[in-house]
Amino acid sequence: MGNVAMLADEALLANRTRVTDDLSQLLEMLPERVRVALKDHPQLDDLVEVVLDLGRQPEGRFPHGAEYLGEEVVTAEEIEYAVGRVGEFSGDNRAGIERTLHRISAIRNRHNRIIGLTCRVGRAIFGTITMIQDLVESGQSILMLGRPGVGKTTALREIARVLADDLGKRVVVIDTSNEIAGDGDIPHPAIGRARRMQVARPELQHQVMIEAVENHMPEVIIIDEIGTELEAIAARTIAERGVMLVGTAHGNQLVNLIKNPTLSDLIGGIQSVTLGDDEARRRGSQKSILERKAPPTFQVAIEMQDRYRWVVHEDVAAGVDLILRDRQPMPQVRTVSESGKVVITRELPDADWKPTVVARRAVPVQAVPSLTVGSRWQDKSFMEAAVAAPISAMDLALSGDSTTLNIYPYGVSRNDLEQVIRHYSFPVHLTKDIDDADVVLALRTHLRDKAKISAVAQNRQIPIHTVKANTFPYLTRALRRMLQIDEPSGGENLDLNMLLSGDSEDELEALEEARLAVEQIVIGKGQTAELLPRSPSIRRMQHELIEHYQLRSKSFGDEPNRRLRIYPERA
Repeated sequence: MGNVAMLADEALLANRTRVTDDLSQLLEMLPERVRVALKDHPQLDDLVEVVLDLGRQPEGRFPHGAEYLGEEVVTAEEIEYAVGRVGEFSGDNRAGIERTLHRISAIRNRHNRIIGLTCRVGRAIFGTITMIQDLVESGQSILMLGRPGVGKTTALREIARVLADDLGKRVVVIDTSNEIAGDGDIPHPAIGRARRMQVARPELQHQVMIEAVENHMPEVIIIDEIGTELEAIAARTIAERGVMLVGTAHGNQLVNLIKNPTLSDLIGGIQSVTLGDDEARRRGSQKSILERKAPPTFQVAIEMQDRYRWVVHEDVAAGVDLILRDRQPMPQVRTVSESGKVVITRELPDADWKPTVVARRAVPVQAVPSLTVGSRWQDKSFMEAAVAAPISAMDLALSGDSTTLNIYPYGVSRNDLEQVIRHYSFPVHLTKDIDDADVVLALRTHLRDKAKISAVAQNRQIPIHTVKANTFPYLTRALRRMLQIDEPSGGENLDLNMLLSGDSEDELEALEEARLAVEQIVIGKGQTAELLPRSPSIRRMQHELIEHYQLRSKSFGDEPNRRLRIYPERA
């Protein structure tokens, strides 16, 4: 896949400044032998955290891994020495060192005595949000997702400073465990002019969120670790009052929030809806489906996969709707090149993707004018091209082996296609790489929703053929059309759509039974299948349907138990 990408000019990531918050103060609270071991360590500047567990060797953790900092085990006196040099531990067992960003977390035994400490180094890194500065300036609420340690809190700290200092916004930081603005009553300079409201106990965070809006007239509220239903409700209340929200939540991807009933309200909430028969048939779905309940609290979601690779969902509402329809969204992927520039690509959806699958592959969007980070840029050209892209059939020009047609299925069941290809011995190969395809076979309903596959195919001059439904008759007819193979005798006069609709519930049930038997047993497994007893008129309709598959069927038995037997041999 070609790597065409948009490069952000004037990006300063290569020259970003890292500020270590008084590392000497963190070393001073450690036992002397641990402090001496760290001071002489060649990678002291990259220290992540120090672990002191009673009865175990002290441990230093670095980006490349962990190392022991001494042969002797940690004693109770050494833990008491360290605890006596930090602030008071809050309800979530966290403490800090005043006016620094270091975080000390405690492990207690059953008698509430501290027997372990995790001392994390707090750093303010300026320039970390250059990748999303255009989104920060847009005024939309932003939700950041990612595993622990990926840099969510560091990004929140920098966003607070940019909004308060560079954009002149009234910013209030809700600091539950003093992790964003540091320990003590005076917030750390890393948040700039933003104000900080401390939370006495973690379970009161939602109350402090509402209090901030009611008492201090903020334009922006920064929240770390939204994790309860009450906090999610408070966030929605704040958003409905017109206040911009920037927060983090537990979960690595947007799909995780959809599956989390506690936090799903952040992306609009999920509800079960029962459709009528006609509407379910029109959508090609089950009668009970999941739909988004309300507008999302956060308009933008960012999946922080690592420090220099962020997946951006610019429209959370549209992304959630696609996932609920078992379709994969096409978010931006923003990375940092070796030269320090921001590279923006798009993720092409896999035709076989399901919401439980997280495997993705990034493909570039169209080449567009370069982006200067900080400008209010929006990727509209791609959608315009997708809307304008023709989806009518074009003359095929086979690539590579001229005797085989390479098809890229989009929204079409790959398994069903493979069964049809095997059954009829069609000279077709299914490819997972659109660059290797001679043609795209897409489900018509997917293109009706202006899928961006249209623009991708148009850029590569690949024709798109459509199929009405994921059924063997429609797939067979589409493949015959693409291969320019004539329909079997009498096949062109068969109105399959009318046949499958049926005039009564019994007819519809019988035809569906015959279709499933053909596709799952006769073609799928190569075995003979017997149907339930039916009346002569319904058996005639079943015979017609089976003839369309070019299979042989025969009625046997005595009335009223006469029924069809379908053979895997061709008629």
